[in-house]
Amino acid sequence: MDWMLYLRVFLVGGLICLIGQILVIATKITTSRILVLFLMIGVALEAFNLFQPFAEWAGSGATVPIIGFGSSLAKGAIEGARTEGIVGAISGGLSATSAGISMSVVSAFIFALIFSAKTKKY
Repeated sequence: MDWMLYLRVFLVGGLICLIGQILVIATKITTSRILVLFLMIGVALEAFNLFQPFAEWAGSGATVPIIGFGSSLAKGAIEGARTEGIVGAISGGLSATSAGISMSVVSAFIFALIFSAKTKKY
């Protein structure tokens, strides 16, 4: 049965990427806004307790893309708000995702040193 999990992971992750690519090609929405849109979808799924069942079914196809990061951010903020109030809502989200944020900053720095960025033309 493991091959079915691999297939679901591949299809869900691929579908998320396909939707993002269609948005890049077919609209004038910038890639930054598309990332924020996917992040907010993860936050919304977590807020309505829909992300966990989806992630259990889809595996890393749901948790690895930016949607999973949004879910982690929301989960940390919700837990922080429950324990420490409004300050906990801010610090909880950041502490829950600090490893991912740190890795993103370091990776972006390394890639900026290696490659030359190009902006999207309208």
